[in-house]
Amino acid sequence: MDMTSATQLSSRKTAVLAIIIVSYLMIVLDISIVITGLPKIRDELQFGDAGLSWVHSTYTLAFGGFLLLGARAGDILGRRRMFMTGLAIFTAASVVIGLAPSPAWLLAARAVQGFGSAILAPATLALIQTHFSEGPERTRAVAYYSSVAGIGASFGMVLGGLLAGWLSWRVGFFINLPIGIALMLAARKYVGETERRTGEFDLAGAVTSTLGMTALVFGIVRSAEEGAHDPLTLVTLVLGLLLLIAFVINERRASQPIMPLRLFASRERVGAYLARVLFLAAMIGFFFFFTHYLQGVRGFDPLASGLAFIPATLVNFVAAISVPRLTPRFGNRRLLAFGLISALAGMIVIGQISADTSYLFGMALPLMLIGLGQGFTLSPLTVAGIAGVAPGDAGAAGGVVNVAHQLGNSLGLSVLVVVAAIGADGLAGSALLAHRVDNVLIGCTALLALALTVVALVVRPQTVGRVERSATARSRACQNCRSPSLDVAA
Repeated sequence: MDMTSATQLSSRKTAVLAIIIVSYLMIVLDISIVITGLPKIRDELQFGDAGLSWVHSTYTLAFGGFLLLGARAGDILGRRRMFMTGLAIFTAASVVIGLAPSPAWLLAARAVQGFGSAILAPATLALIQTHFSEGPERTRAVAYYSSVAGIGASFGMVLGGLLAGWLSWRVGFFINLPIGIALMLAARKYVGETERRTGEFDLAGAVTSTLGMTALVFGIVRSAEEGAHDPLTLVTLVLGLLLLIAFVINERRASQPIMPLRLFASRERVGAYLARVLFLAAMIGFFFFFTHYLQGVRGFDPLASGLAFIPATLVNFVAAISVPRLTPRFGNRRLLAFGLISALAGMIVIGQISADTSYLFGMALPLMLIGLGQGFTLSPLTVAGIAGVAPGDAGAAGGVVNVAHQLGNSLGLSVLVVVAAIGADGLAGSALLAHRVDNVLIGCTALLALALTVVALVVRPQTVGRVERSATARSRACQNCRSPSLDVAA
């Protein structure tokens, strides 16, 4: 390949990566940007306390429930086509949410938006796998992609507070319109379409997984309000478990399952999925309830509560952009363990807060540790979650990584809503909220400790190094026999 062709290829890959990262950033921002605006949404649309959690859970359930089907659709219909379809649905639903006059309207639109994300998210990760060669090139691309999850989550808290405080929580959804249109135009120009594969859709798998998780989350959240012995609570919990069992049975028998069970044959990938669920459960619970603590107990307005997360955002950003450079030197597992230890230490410290705790020493410093943990955790978890996956399973693997992400968000928040209510009888006002936050911080600490244990026992060391060395060796062996056309994104 001559110098001009190499430069053009590099520029094209940079453009493709930028499109993928910005689109994924839009999804992640949308999840977190709403959190600092939740008190405003509750007051304006008259949500109850438990009902408010559904603003988040409705989105993540639809997102997680249809992710595997979205990943399969990308394999069959073409990943660029599904990328643009997901963008269109997500963008249109964002506008509808911004116009929502009632809780029912908002929740319905959030479900549609989650469906759009379910199509878009696995396409973004699968496009990285098809446009970037396995080895150092793909590892760097995945690291930048994964860093968006942590950076976007923290930055979204700040941006959500700014918008809710200065303008309106609705603006956070309206800004998706120009960004979505720009991304669709750029994708048509720079992103190549992938080869379409023959196959069929596993609708039974999509329906049973989505309904099963929805029933399970509904039952868990309802138990916080009505108690674990409530008949409807018990029925929905049992129904959810039965549907999830039916999903697994269906995946074993389906000729083309949306979640090939062979993806779970790798000990490392299973550990990465489980650790991701636990880590995200802790993070969403912390951000969701800590926002309410800042506004309900400490008296911060939405703007101030958003700005309070800046220490986590800045450290998260620095850590995340350092991952591609540090991975070859320290290895994926060491960075992952360091990230989890940092987040755990920060959670333990911030768990000691009281109404008199100073922001600078009692909150800013542990927030920096939590941001450091996010920056060093999500990228290694993503790399481990797609390690050794065959090209034909790229879409499904990307879908499972994102399912674990959304499962941690939705299931984790529902469990922590129950944890928050423990021992709260007889409390009211700010005392009740402070008690709930204390319970949640203990729960988040336990979840992070479990995630660290999983990584220590299950995720094997030096995997990334072996993958990169193997890919580099293959590249050198084939350097003189490879056609230039194979180096160009399809």
